Amino acid sequence: MKAVRMARFGGPEVLREETLDIPVPGAHEILVRNEAAGVNPVDYKIRAGAFPVVKDDRLPYTPGRDVAGTVAACGPSVTRFKQGDAVYAMPGLDRGGYAEYVVVKEEEAAARPGALDAIAAGATPLAALTAWQGLFRHGGLKAGQRVLIHGGAGGVGHFAVQFAKAAGAEVATTVSGRHAAFARVLGADIVIDYETERFEDAGDFDLVFDLVAGETQDRSWRVLKTGGALISTLVQPSMEKASGLVARALRFMVEESAPDLIEIGGLIDAGKARPAVARTFPLQQAAEAQRFLQHEHPAGKVVLTIA
Repeated sequence: MKAVRMARFGGPEVLREETLDIPVPGAHEILVRNEAAGVNPVDYKIRAGAFPVVKDDRLPYTPGRDVAGTVAACGPSVTRFKQGDAVYAMPGLDRGGYAEYVVVKEEEAAARPGALDAIAAGATPLAALTAWQGLFRHGGLKAGQRVLIHGGAGGVGHFAVQFAKAAGAEVATTVSGRHAAFARVLGADIVIDYETERFEDAGDFDLVFDLVAGETQDRSWRVLKTGGALISTLVQPSMEKASGLVARALRFMVEESAPDLIEIGGLIDAGKARPAVARTFPLQQAAEAQRFLQHEHPAGKVVLTIA
């Protein structure tokens, strides 16, 4: 099979296409013939050596946390899938999605939503799981609450806006001016152009979901209600400031979860959420795909198509 791997950390040029043996699934694993893989910011952070979980001892390394394809083979203890099933999954860090075949643990995979083709499904797992777990598992978002999502046009953010709206929350989001119309289409009630407007003028919020960090996170304490939550995917928010507001402050990492993917798939099939694909690249252009994502900051997701 073909796979894109890196033998060292560095710029996009370290990504090279290689020919590898097709892996064999274990007892509780499935082998997925991959058709599409999302490209996420964590991919180029790993490539640059800036993601501490992936160290030298994992090299050579195949990036990619998204898989969408069909089941090619099942381990003997697999009960939820059979050969030919269309699935999507977020595999663990030890098994990358930039490859024609990927071994996926049964508890990491779910049936592909019927409303999605392979490319849209490949855009979904990591970003959607991050949004879902940040809003609901860690943020405790409920109907009728107000949530501020920083970076609502990006991969995670555009799912977060849709999920929060579907949950019955009032949704505000910060985006660049060029993505304001996109955020409105997603369903945001309040769209704030961070280049020309202050989110502090939008009132107080029960939850701030931070996908930006830096000064944006620091300023967010000013709009958080007493007893609220500031949840970040990037930097641990100040526990001292949280204490002053009797608030929760957490930086989390997304976890693999078939049950969450099943819930997300139900929401997608109900027409309440959908991935937006900004651009696709063939697998052999993975380096260019990462460059595009890192420097162009498109609305929605970038996806590798895999023959």
